[in-house]
Amino acid sequence: MAISRRHPAALFAVLAVALGTTGAAYAAVSAQAAPKATVASATQVDQGKQLFLEGCSSCHGMAAQGSSDGPSLIGVGSAAVDFQVGSGRMPMAGPGIQAVARKTQYNTSEIAALAAYVASLGPGPSIPTAEMVNTSGADLAMGGELFRTNCAQCHSASAKGGALSQGRWAPSLMNSNNKDVYEAMVSGPQSMPVFSDKTITPSEKKDIMLYLSELQKNESPGGFSLGRLGAVTEGLFIFVGGMAALMIVAVWIGARAR
Repeated sequence: MAISRRHPAALFAVLAVALGTTGAAYAAVSAQAAPKATVASATQVDQGKQLFLEGCSSCHGMAAQGSSDGPSLIGVGSAAVDFQVGSGRMPMAGPGIQAVARKTQYNTSEIAALAAYVASLGPGPSIPTAEMVNTSGADLAMGGELFRTNCAQCHSASAKGGALSQGRWAPSLMNSNNKDVYEAMVSGPQSMPVFSDKTITPSEKKDIMLYLSELQKNESPGGFSLGRLGAVTEGLFIFVGGMAALMIVAVWIGARAR
């Protein structure tokens, strides 16, 4: 009776084929599920590098590796650059605890070039597509719940912003647009944590964006908004108004008693 023996390399061949097939299937699914990002040209990357060397390297280093004056930009992605430079926070006018939003120093094409260059240094969050910030079909109620759970402790329940520790602050979101909100969530500017898609899903991000847009157009049908800064502001307003009314009444009573 003949005894068949497997070749010693047979097991490794089977494993190699299985791993290769699994990897190819995963890559195909990931390519279909991932949003399509704009591919930067070599010319745009070169332009961005030149702009970076001129306006950013003094703080972030010649190779964007970071320094004592600025963090490394390797792996932050194009979304962080688009948010920071597009809002005028970068380049900073001078050393400070927190970058302040101001008039941008670059035009649209220059910002895109800077973003393309930084994105070429390492993988990171990309500038969102129109579909990624489209809130059509989003859940407003869920957006409010998510915002109060994840954002209100810094930006306040009314999204008007608030003070943080060590002189930092959370800015008001009343003038922000969907792209700004998305880029801030995925890049975590200043003291803000990063809310990746594992923490807040793309669908939940749309819910939050829809909720913020509703806050921005809320006209306070119940009366004065008092800045929507919360119960402390409202209580102070009532206290001051009540004391003023009591003083007027006291003066009037005193004048009548004479």
